[in-house]
Amino acid sequence: MELLWSNKELAAKDIAKIIKEYIGWEKNTTYTVIKRLIDKGAIVREDPGFICKALISKAATQEIETQALLDKLYNGSLSNFIATYLAAKELTSADIAELKKLVNKY
Repeated sequence: MELLWSNKELAAKDIAKIIKEYIGWEKNTTYTVIKRLIDKGAIVREDPGFICKALISKAATQEIETQALLDKLYNGSLSNFIATYLAAKELTSADIAELKKLVNKY
């Protein structure tokens, strides 16, 4: 998905070449993942050239995945997540000021 978000569209064969170089997956593995993403509605593959395009934005994916993480680990509670996260961190005064800005903004 990162490849498609940064390139807008790529041929399936080019995706396979890039993934082979960086991750080491064989072409068939990459094509299987592409097929699964098509089946899930995350991407579309168009002819000619089996050009793949993302159907869901990175921001939308992040929102969905963030909510799934909150649901799974914190019973859907953003407050519980923030409390747990902050308990393990030492915040600087700049961090605190930035967090206050964010809370006031939203």
